[in-house]
Amino acid sequence: MLNKFEPTWMVESIYDLSPTELREKGIKVVLTDLDNTLIAWDNLEGTPQLHAWLHKMEDAKIPVVVVSNNKHKRIEHALAALELPFVSRALKPLTRGIQIALKRYGLKKNEVVLVGDQLMTDVMAANNAGIRSILVKPLVDSDAWNTKINRFFEKIVKKRLIKKDRLSTKWGHTLDD
Repeated sequence: MLNKFEPTWMVESIYDLSPTELREKGIKVVLTDLDNTLIAWDNLEGTPQLHAWLHKMEDAKIPVVVVSNNKHKRIEHALAALELPFVSRALKPLTRGIQIALKRYGLKKNEVVLVGDQLMTDVMAANNAGIRSILVKPLVDSDAWNTKINRFFEKIVKKRLIKKDRLSTKWGHTLDD
């Protein structure tokens, strides 16, 4: 059961992912969660660091697609300035959003990675779909009310994974680690 929560890799932030590393792993498209992964859930502007990272991905022709459990209107509003494609109501940890993205882009499972800040939704959805995942630290310490519930259970799962030596206590691993 714990293997459903094991990320393929862990990095500090989505901004630490380089096009070179992604290409070396055969990744053609980055699927990403929205809140606290790509942008802080309470700051829709995005940071200069985010804009620079997105520009690097665009230059490298690696599309970034948001796969979020949020409603269409919320994501559309949040991404207005970023002009990113998205799948709304992804129903993570189910695979609905991932399957839509795979079909939309004509991708194989080994050509994508899902980046997210939650074991209970993002990592589990990736594992359920048979794709690779990257767990990142949340951008901010606060969460929307509905995410706080997941964080409570996530702490329990993380402790068990660490105890069984199936999740590193260290962050900042590169994709080669």
